[in-house]
Amino acid sequence: MKIAQIDVIEAVIPFDDGGSGMGITPGRWDSLELVLVRVQTDTGLVGWGDCFAYSCRAAVATAARGMVAPLLQDRELAATPEALMLEVQRRLHLFGRYGITLFAISGFDIALWDIAAKAQGRPLHALLGPARRSELQAYASLVRYADAALVRKYCRQACEQGYRAIKLHEIEPDIIRAGRAAIGPDIGLSVDVNCAWSTEQARERIALLREVDALWIEEPIFPPEDIRTQAELNALFPLGAGENACTRHEFARMLEAGAVRFAQPSVIKVGGVTEFAAVAALSEAKGVAVMPHSPYFGPGYFATLQLSAGLAGEPLFEHLYVQPAADLALGGTPLPRQGVVSIPQVPGHGFEPDPQVLARWRV
Repeated sequence: MKIAQIDVIEAVIPFDDGGSGMGITPGRWDSLELVLVRVQTDTGLVGWGDCFAYSCRAAVATAARGMVAPLLQDRELAATPEALMLEVQRRLHLFGRYGITLFAISGFDIALWDIAAKAQGRPLHALLGPARRSELQAYASLVRYADAALVRKYCRQACEQGYRAIKLHEIEPDIIRAGRAAIGPDIGLSVDVNCAWSTEQARERIALLREVDALWIEEPIFPPEDIRTQAELNALFPLGAGENACTRHEFARMLEAGAVRFAQPSVIKVGGVTEFAAVAALSEAKGVAVMPHSPYFGPGYFATLQLSAGLAGEPLFEHLYVQPAADLALGGTPLPRQGVVSIPQVPGHGFEPDPQVLARWRV
């Protein structure tokens, strides 16, 4: 079986979050930017992948088409794609080991694992090891509102919908306190500040995190690769990080430094299923919990569910708490119900696009 056809597809689907859309991305964030990878074999099997593309869609699509696709066209496929995808990483290492290059590689890796699982007629998680669960507790991952009233509104709404955990992306203490007050003491709360605090602010706000009984603080300082300072902070309060890390090697350095209590690989950034699975194995060996980063929709959402089936401990699934204008998945995305999301048990990772939706929002 070999790769016969590759398509890189761009799409943009608007979403509503009830806020201004300002605060984290370079401009207004009010749409899901997608770079999808469609890989078809000479036997007719089709795999779908997902490259991280928020605010960088054009660059990622160009890398996918011009850098990764030519290395995979007409290649023979083994039972699983690890060796081939590591070869691709080696071939492209001179052009940027991390960032855009790995975002593009991630999409192809996910697509090839989808094909591998379909070829065996098994769910993707079955190729990776024993399943520990068929459903996951999900948490509502709120956007940054920078507005206490909106934080209270959406925290309460998420609780009413059955979520038992919520993540804020707020950076101001009073707004973080407003979130805890809105949900009460029995709902899990984590705080992701997206590297917005100085080291001094992070140290000072350990008391605040203890006050609101946060489960973890996520990426408190800039730059995210400052693992020495992260390790110092992690010794004071549970720290989560990894959404900006690519490959198992960056995670190995974090784990060896004691820089995280919660490792947070993103399958559409880290290098796909191949690298995510390696990170999970390293983390389990170190006794560090994996809390996947997954505020996206499409193949990456489905792949994260599949990977979470075998994770050690009690992983939570991050669900971006927004309302897209359309559901790209044929048959519907398995969304959380009463705070619980089911893991698809069909061959592959479970994602197939709705052709009408894709045609409507394709760029």
